[in-house]
Amino acid sequence: MLYGAMKVSVGVPLKLAFRPWVEGLENVPADGPAILASNHLSFSDSFFLPAVLDRKVTFIAKAEYFTTPGVKGRMTAAFFKGVGQLPVDRSGARGAGEAAIRSGVEVLERGELFGIYPEGTRSPDGRLYRGKPGGLARVALATGAPVIPVAMIDTEKIQPPGKVMPKLMRPGIRIGEPLDFSRYQGMEHDRFVLRAVTDEVMYEIMKLSGQEYVDIYASAAKRRIAEAAKAERQAQKAREKEHSGAK
Repeated sequence: MLYGAMKVSVGVPLKLAFRPWVEGLENVPADGPAILASNHLSFSDSFFLPAVLDRKVTFIAKAEYFTTPGVKGRMTAAFFKGVGQLPVDRSGARGAGEAAIRSGVEVLERGELFGIYPEGTRSPDGRLYRGKPGGLARVALATGAPVIPVAMIDTEKIQPPGKVMPKLMRPGIRIGEPLDFSRYQGMEHDRFVLRAVTDEVMYEIMKLSGQEYVDIYASAAKRRIAEAAKAERQAQKAREKEHSGAK
C-alpha cells in the first residue's frame, strides 16, 4: 500500500515533470520473478525506473538510509521503504554482498522484480564500468530468474554534482530482452561462471546505453579520482607557499 501511495505521489509528478522516454517496456514480464540489471548514473535512477513500470521493483540501499536518528532520519527511512528499497548492512568484509544476495533471493522467491546495479556504485564520469560478479550472477543462478538488462540514459545530467536545482530535461530508459542463464544452474559458486554471466550482462547494457566501457571497477575509478584531486590540492598549496616565500 505504501509503495502504491509513493508511486502516485512521487512517480506521477516525476513522469509529468521530466517526461522520460522508454524503449522495450514489453520486455518486462507482466508477472513472475525477474532481475532488472541497470547501469548507474544518478541517485535518481532508482526513482525513474520504478516510475515507468506497472510492477513494483525492489532495489537495495545502504542501511544508513534507514537508521539515521531524528525526524529527518525517520522521514528518510519512510521514503526509502515507500519507494521499495531494502536496507543492506554493509559492515564486515563480505557483509554487503551476502546481504544483497539474501535480499535478492527473497524478493524473487515472492515472484517480484529485483533491481540491481552490477557496477556496485554510481559511475563517476558517465562511462560504464566493470560489473561486480558476486551479487547479480549469484542471485540469477540461485533463483533461475531471467536477467533483464536496462540502460538509464542522461540521468546524470539532471542534477550534476554541485547543482541544487535539477535541470528539466528528458532522460531515457532502454530495456533489453531477458537473458537466460539456466545453462549455468547450480554453478553459482564457480568464479569463472560468475564472471562470464556478469560480463554478458554488462555487454548488453553497453549496447543499450552506448556508453564507453572501462574494464575496472567504478569504486577503483573513484579512488583514483579522489587521489588525483588530493594530489592536485597539495601541489596547489605547495605552489602558493613557494610563491608567498619568494616575495
